[in-house]
Amino acid sequence: MSLFEHKEFDQHEQVVFCHDKQTGLKAIIAIHDTTMGPSLGGTRLWNYPSSAEALTDVLRLSRGMTYKSALAGLPLGGGKAVIIGDAKTIKSPELFRAYGRFVNSLSGRYITAEDVNIRTSDIAIVAEETKFVAGTAEKAGDPSPHTALGTYLGLKAAVKHQFGKDHLTGIRIAIQGLGAVGYDFAEYCHKDGAALFVTDINQAACERAAQELNATVVGLDEIYGLDVDVYAPCALGATINDDTLKLIKAKIIAGSANNQLATQAHDHMVMDLGILYAPDYVINAGGVIHVCSEAANMSRTETDQKVRDIYHTLDIIFTRSKAEGRPTGQIADELAREVIAKKKAERFA
Repeated sequence: MSLFEHKEFDQHEQVVFCHDKQTGLKAIIAIHDTTMGPSLGGTRLWNYPSSAEALTDVLRLSRGMTYKSALAGLPLGGGKAVIIGDAKTIKSPELFRAYGRFVNSLSGRYITAEDVNIRTSDIAIVAEETKFVAGTAEKAGDPSPHTALGTYLGLKAAVKHQFGKDHLTGIRIAIQGLGAVGYDFAEYCHKDGAALFVTDINQAACERAAQELNATVVGLDEIYGLDVDVYAPCALGATINDDTLKLIKAKIIAGSANNQLATQAHDHMVMDLGILYAPDYVINAGGVIHVCSEAANMSRTETDQKVRDIYHTLDIIFTRSKAEGRPTGQIADELAREVIAKKKAERFA
């Protein structure tokens, strides 16, 4: 099967396969759309079982970045990159410099930043070979706090629509993943009166949440079937699938993870179950907004306002979804495509 027949290929403008024999670098950079501006998206380092799975992930993630930036009102297109390997063993300055040279070869069509298993210190090494990076420590820095804030505000919009409440007091939330974003998100929810149930492969993070946030720690698989109001996926994607939907009792799905739905069909399935789903690339847009503040010279005030606008964007999506009886993910995709189509029309007017 060629790239063009791949099920996740969505008229991507460019897909670059990168290999450096000396460092062992194997990476894929996917540029989905540059209508709104240069593509921007983080680099994810993950030990994919196969290159085919890495390709599927990067194609989906890059498309999500296009829609994410469009609905956030950013002058950016969508791109993403994945590096294949075990983060515990493959990282080296030489590998990141080799990767930086590949990014630089795209002459600004793709701007990278940190993502899963990539830190600001890693990006700093990439920046030794290319200026097309964002989220460096000395500039915008870690986007996690803004991602967590946007996710919290997006959850509040969902709670308003599903339960008619403008606060989280008494709301039971199952949080899957307590990384940098997940833990900050949990803190926001705790301060707003929510009861937390958490899980993570990092037991220390769970213990910290139990001590600091009065969270109840549950098993990795137990998180799906809890009697809660909200399921918040804040780790990796595709956790909303045929198997988990048989278990989920929550009436809201709202979290910071990318690609939460295993397939587009699950958008309809979630709605049919009476669950309100906050489209992932809308609710977790705080990170790209934060990074854009560096790439597009946005002020802190403008950055903060765009993060807070996530609440209003989701409010529009939820309202339209209910009025038209259509899934929230479908509504979000249409709104994003409308933004892009309008920009294209202006360009060729």
